Amino acid sequence: ITFQEQGDKVMSEYSLEKNERACIDFVVSAKPLTRYMPQNRNTFQYRMWKFVVSPPFEYFIMAMIALNTIVLMMKYHEASPEYEKILRNLNIIFTVLFFLECKLKIVAFGILNYFRDAWNVFDFVTVLGSITDILVTELGKNFINLSFLRLFRAARLIKLLRQGYTIRILLWTFLQSFKALPYVCLLIAMLFFIYAIVGMQVFGNVKLDDEGGITEHNNFQTFFQALMLLFRSATGEAWQEIMLSCLSKKPCEQHSLNGENVCGSDFAYFYFVSFIFLCSFLMLNLFVAVIMDNFEYLTRDSSILGPHHLDEFVRIWGDYDPAATGRITYTKMYELLRHMSPPLGLGKKCPVRIAYKRLVRMDMPIAEDNTVHFTTTLMALIRTALDIKIAKAGADKFECDSELRKEMMAIWPTLSQKTLDILVPPHRAVDLTVG
Repeated sequence: ITFQEQGDKVMSEYSLEKNERACIDFVVSAKPLTRYMPQNRNTFQYRMWKFVVSPPFEYFIMAMIALNTIVLMMKYHEASPEYEKILRNLNIIFTVLFFLECKLKIVAFGILNYFRDAWNVFDFVTVLGSITDILVTELGKNFINLSFLRLFRAARLIKLLRQGYTIRILLWTFLQSFKALPYVCLLIAMLFFIYAIVGMQVFGNVKLDDEGGITEHNNFQTFFQALMLLFRSATGEAWQEIMLSCLSKKPCEQHSLNGENVCGSDFAYFYFVSFIFLCSFLMLNLFVAVIMDNFEYLTRDSSILGPHHLDEFVRIWGDYDPAATGRITYTKMYELLRHMSPPLGLGKKCPVRIAYKRLVRMDMPIAEDNTVHFTTTLMALIRTALDIKIAKAGADKFECDSELRKEMMAIWPTLSQKTLDILVPPHRAVDLTVG
C-alpha cells in the first residue's frame, strides 16, 4: 500500500476529490494581501511608487541579478590582479544599483510599509551585507576576517525564485511538502533514538581503534556520539567497516566491567543491515512520496485548476483592494476576471458575453454596500472552474449548496458557522447576485 493510496482511502467516502479539497483548503486559510499605494496621485511619492512597481523596473532588476550571477561565475584561481580589480569594480557597481533599488522603494513605500514585505527585508539585508563586504575588502585583508560576507553576493540569486511560473510551482510544492515532513522527521527521529540506545548497550564498550571503524570520534560510548555514528552510517559512508568493528570477540575499553575483556556481538550484522535498509529505502521512499504527492497533480494538464493557481487571485485582488478590507464593489468583478489568466480567470481576450455568463454562473450575493467578499469570490471561482456542486438545468441550487455545506463540515469540522456562511452563502429569494 503506497503513501498516496493510504491518503486517498481516508477521503474516499466524500464526493470532493483531492484537488477540490486542496483548493477549498487554500480558500479557508487565504487572506487579502495588503498592498501599499499612495492616496494622492499628484505627489512625487506616487510617481515613484508607480515606477518601482512597473514591469520594466522589475525586469531590469532581474536582468541585473542575472548579470551579477555571471560575474560571480567568472572568478577563478590565481587570476591576475587586473582581472580581480575588474570583478571587484563590477561587484561595486551591482551593489550600488541594488542599493538604489532599496532607496527608491523606501521613498515610494515609506519605511514602515517597505519593511512589511518579507522580500524587501531580504533585499535590504542582502544590500547591507554586500556594502559591509565591500568596505571590509577595500579597507584591507588584515583589518578583519569576515569572508562569510561574500555569501550576500550570491544571496541575490534567491530573488529570482519569485519570478517565473515554473519556479513558483516548484517553490509551492516544496513549501506544501513541509506540512507532512514533520511527521516523517518524527518517525526518523524515533528510529535513530531506538537504534542509538540499542547500540550504546551492545557496542558501547568496544575498544577505540584509529585504524578501524570504531574511533575516538565514531563510537557508541555516549548517546550523542551514537547518533552521529548512525547519521554517518545512514549516508552510506563505510558503514560496513563500522559493522565489522562491532562483531564479537573485539577488545574492550579499560573502563569496561566485562571481566573477559571481550566485547562486541554478531548481532551487529542484523543491527546495521536493518538500520541501513530502513534509512536508505523506507525513509528515502517516504520522503519522495510526500513530495511526489504534492508534485504529481501540479505537472498535469495546466487547464485544470489547482491550488497553485490560486495565488494569482490573491495578488490581483490586492490591486483592487490595496487596503486589504476583503471587499470590492461588484462592478469591478468583470475587470477582475479579465485580469486573471485561465483556468482561474478568463484572460484579457475573453469576449464580454462569455465573461458575464461566468459571473451569472458564479451566483455571488451582493452585500448592502454593493460589495462582494474576498473569500466568497474565490470560493465561487473554484466551484465554477471545477464544477463543485453547481446547480445545472432542473437542479435545485439550494439543495446543492446544502450538500456542499454538509460535506465541508464533515471534512473541516473546525470551521465556524460564520466562515461556512462566507464560503457558501445561504441564498435568499430577495438577494441580489453579481451578473
